Amino acid sequence: MECELNTGKRSRNFWLGNAVLALAMLMLFFMGPLSNALGIWAALLWMVLAAAGMGLIMSDQSDEPPAPD
Repeated sequence: MECELNTGKRSRNFWLGNAVLALAMLMLFFMGPLSNALGIWAALLWMVLAAAGMGLIMSDQSDEPPAPD
């Protein structure tokens, strides 16, 4: 009986998603000046970045949950 162990390696989408979410978090720190410069587009850009980051991270998930111990 073979058992696959999770080696902890993540796909490129996972790391790219984390980078996009880090950029979205950085945007929150500068939302005041960005809002003055871009208006409502600053909030819309933040929403798009957050959704894209979460989408990339969630695309890394496997199809089936891990087996119970």
